[in-house]
Amino acid sequence: MVATEPKVEEVRVDEFSGAEYDEHLYQHHGVLRGIDGLEAFGDEHVEQYRELGFVSIEKLLSPDEVQSSLAGLLDVIDGKYPGFRHIQFEAKARPLLATLSAAQKQDLVRKIFNFIEYEPRLKAIAEHPRILEVVRRLIGEEPALFENKALIKPPRIGREKPWHQDHAYWNLPLEAKVVTAWIALDPATTENGCLYVIPGSHREGPVVHFRRRDWQICDTDVSTNRIFAAPLAPGGCLFFDSMLHHGTPANASPQRRRALQFVYIPASVARISQAERLAVFGSEGKDVTC
Repeated sequence: MVATEPKVEEVRVDEFSGAEYDEHLYQHHGVLRGIDGLEAFGDEHVEQYRELGFVSIEKLLSPDEVQSSLAGLLDVIDGKYPGFRHIQFEAKARPLLATLSAAQKQDLVRKIFNFIEYEPRLKAIAEHPRILEVVRRLIGEEPALFENKALIKPPRIGREKPWHQDHAYWNLPLEAKVVTAWIALDPATTENGCLYVIPGSHREGPVVHFRRRDWQICDTDVSTNRIFAAPLAPGGCLFFDSMLHHGTPANASPQRRRALQFVYIPASVARISQAERLAVFGSEGKDVTC
């Protein structure tokens, strides 16, 4: 298959510039440790997920599966799938895109989405029996894949993803049991932008979001005294509830931080309208300020 380069004017660029933020927002009070492999996952961990809003499992993917996933991502970025345009670059990359090769562009990508029908190696991960086994137990019924993304923080320019609830982005009923599987392909560390979470926050209901540095929870509404860091080794996975408060700081390090994110919903779940969602999670017109 012949590689094709997207025209610069067709490339998506992140609308948020990566504004400065208070580093206090990511001062954590503990570090999460994952379960040592799927074999150790039991009913007590399902209960932990219900109580805390997450469960972390190390070594969920093998080293070969991690490398296969990375190879698939690079083929997508390199333009080996004609017609694929679901790549978003960091805002800081805009003036550079016209001058770089595909290999160089991989360190400017922020997000890739809707790739599973193009890339069979990544589709295999989305349908991985080990992942679906965990999700099935967390949801309590047969899951369906709702969203597929690769979330990337390029070295030195990968911007912050402010604190938010994933459910605020989706037109899904509030009661829907939505599970995200966030899979590290590189070491995800406190230096390069691992996930940060607030345990138990998923049980506190929806929070109004604002368009500031992203679609986010107001900085003043973040419970900074309850923050935990959730580093992961390659192949590790953090499963978390869609109402969990979580965010990731910018990557100022020279290290890549690449991850896959698959979102699963009950196969039977209905949809709501955008107006119904914004009536709960807010638009700038609600009687609240940030």
